[in-house]
Amino acid sequence: MLDPAQAEELPGGLDPALRSQVAHTTAAALVHHGRANADPDVLARLIALVETEGLDVVAALWSDAPAPTLPGALWRLYVLREWVRRDPDTVADRYRLGVGAAPVHEVVAGVADAAGPADVRAVADAVLSGVYTGDLDVALERAASFCRVLAAGAAFDADHLDVVDPGGAVRLTHGAASLVRTAEELEHAAALWRAGKLE
Repeated sequence: MLDPAQAEELPGGLDPALRSQVAHTTAAALVHHGRANADPDVLARLIALVETEGLDVVAALWSDAPAPTLPGALWRLYVLREWVRRDPDTVADRYRLGVGAAPVHEVVAGVADAAGPADVRAVADAVLSGVYTGDLDVALERAASFCRVLAAGAAFDADHLDVVDPGGAVRLTHGAASLVRTAEELEHAAALWRAGKLE
């Protein structure tokens, strides 16, 4: 891992080609190390990367990476987990709202019936665990399905807010669209991984 002083130098000081190289190298190293190591403590540290290193450090490494790349896919997974970790009540509410509109995605996402905050946290951790211990394409597709259910829930929530808080409804609608876009990006990354082309 980069120390904070090294990470501070990344955002503005590196040319785009070097930033891209750093992103790809760190993402590949993390995935390779995680997949080659059966130590549960290592897995726990990889899952909690944003908590221990900070979102800014991870963002400096991967946030500019295009979606159909390994660092781009990892960035989306870690941001999704961080959202679930910080606001599990809202995520669980949106998930419950969206389940009826996306039953196939509900099954793929693997969240318990009547999902609560602990359930959505467990799924976010399980998805990242799958990156390092299972089939990466399955983990990406599972995260994509999770996003699609959340998008449906956000859309329903926006419909309920339309009369009482039109501005909030618009924000939720944009959020739902962003979740669908993230789902599509994760699905594309999964297909690239299966084809041996996710770098």
